[in-house]
Amino acid sequence: MGAEMASSADNTPENPESGSSTEPARRGRVRMRRAAVMAVPAVAVTAGLAILTAEGALGVQFSISGMPFTVTAKSLDGTGFEQFGDLDNMIENSPNAGDTGGQVLIITSAIKNATLDSLCQSVDLGGINLLIKAGSGATKVTASDLTTDSTELSGDAAFNNIEIGNDASTLTKAGVKGKKGVFSQQADTVHIANLRQTNYATTAGVFKLPGLKLSFSDTGC
Repeated sequence: MGAEMASSADNTPENPESGSSTEPARRGRVRMRRAAVMAVPAVAVTAGLAILTAEGALGVQFSISGMPFTVTAKSLDGTGFEQFGDLDNMIENSPNAGDTGGQVLIITSAIKNATLDSLCQSVDLGGINLLIKAGSGATKVTASDLTTDSTELSGDAAFNNIEIGNDASTLTKAGVKGKKGVFSQQADTVHIANLRQTNYATTAGVFKLPGLKLSFSDTGC
């Protein structure tokens, strides 16, 4: 989601009420992102999973920090799968907003019940990574009512009884509904090998992390 003209200070009249000459441009970008949500395709179902760009409605009901984090797993198996687009929001004047206007266009993946083999999560804190690993032994990571808000997702995917093109407000497989008029998809089951995500938020009803290890590392997942 790249950045969207600077003008000479001598030619730009000051507007004390606006507070910033960039406000109209920011509002324009926000409107464009909102419009993009309506048309973002959820996924291309091929031998390899295509990169996804959209955002999540129920997936996140809190203000995101605006710091992305990486999640990987050898495999993910889930029952009750949904995907749809929306917008995540940062707090007002977030230092991580940059030129985004405080919004991130993402995709929400919702899974009723999920199992992940060898979960790794890392966040770059500026020169060092906070690293979380779990589920690499006989007992795997499990989660119920799992949602992730992502800007990138890759892997090798297989779906059972998939429906593509649903209105996001009518989804039934994972108990999560998106906004009216938003493109979405759902399936009875999903399997993704070599999962890799760039996420802005994750929520779960229950999240079990056997063999949990938290550390700092020079490298991420």
